[in-house]
Formats: sequence, structure tokens, C-alpha cells
Amino acid sequence: MKNPRLEKVDCCITRWMDRYGLFLLRVFVSIIFIWFGTLKLLDMSPESELIRKTVYWVSPNLFMPFLGCWEVAIGVTLLFHSLIRISILLLFLQLPGTLLPFLIRPEICFNAIPFGPTLEGQYIIKNLVLVGAAFVIGSKVRQETNRC
Repeated sequence: MKNPRLEKVDCCITRWMDRYGLFLLRVFVSIIFIWFGTLKLLDMSPESELIRKTVYWVSPNLFMPFLGCWEVAIGVTLLFHSLIRISILLLFLQLPGTLLPFLIRPEICFNAIPFGPTLEGQYIIKNLVLVGAAFVIGSKVRQETNRC
């Protein structure tokens, strides 16, 4: 038998999450992109060496600030509902580059391919969560304005 008090608490919590969850997801993903992009702009990113070894055909002095600005742009556009479609586009254009180390430098990404990721590999794999978050955010754009 269900406990009515727990049911009421559960309903309140899930209603709160439904009301604020999407907004908080946008803000938190935005913070991640602005923070990591800023680290690249300041040449303080822990992934700088991996990027330099992966995108070796472009000068790091040009590419790192470009990538940093790109990531900050993703984060900033996520903060504004009217710009969410732009942020999702920027994110998905960046995605192939994010996965590039797996193809070009797998020895840096794995201790044992494919199930033993290094710290760098784990750093890249966590991007799957960001992609999933982008799908959720993108799927709700129309819901907040008008329906199809």
C-alpha cells in the first residue's frame, strides 16, 4: 500500500523538477561551455595538450582561441530562449571535433581499446551527456512558445 504522505512529497518534488528542470539544465550546460571555453581562451584548459596533438594541422595559437570563443558562444546562446536553436547548431557542429581524438589519437584516449579510457578519454566520453542534454533542450524549444 502506498503512503499518502510520501506520494504528496513525491508529487511536489516531481512537479518542481518539471517546472524548473529544463531551465536549470540550460543554465548548467551553459556554465560548462562558458567555463571550459574561457579556460581555452586563457590557455588554462586541461585538454589543451590533447587538442594540440589532435588538431596538429592548425596553429594552436589560432585554434585554441577560436575553439574557446566557439564554446563560450554555445554557452551564452543557451542562456537566451530565442537563441537556443543557434546553440544547438553550434554544439552539433563542434561534436565531430570533440570525438576526433578517438580516431586520430586512440592511444591517448585508451589504455585498453575500447573499454579502458584514460583520463583524457573519459573527458571526451562525458560529452555524450552534453549531447543528450542538447537533445532534451532542443526538443523543448517549441513547447515553451507554441506547439507544432
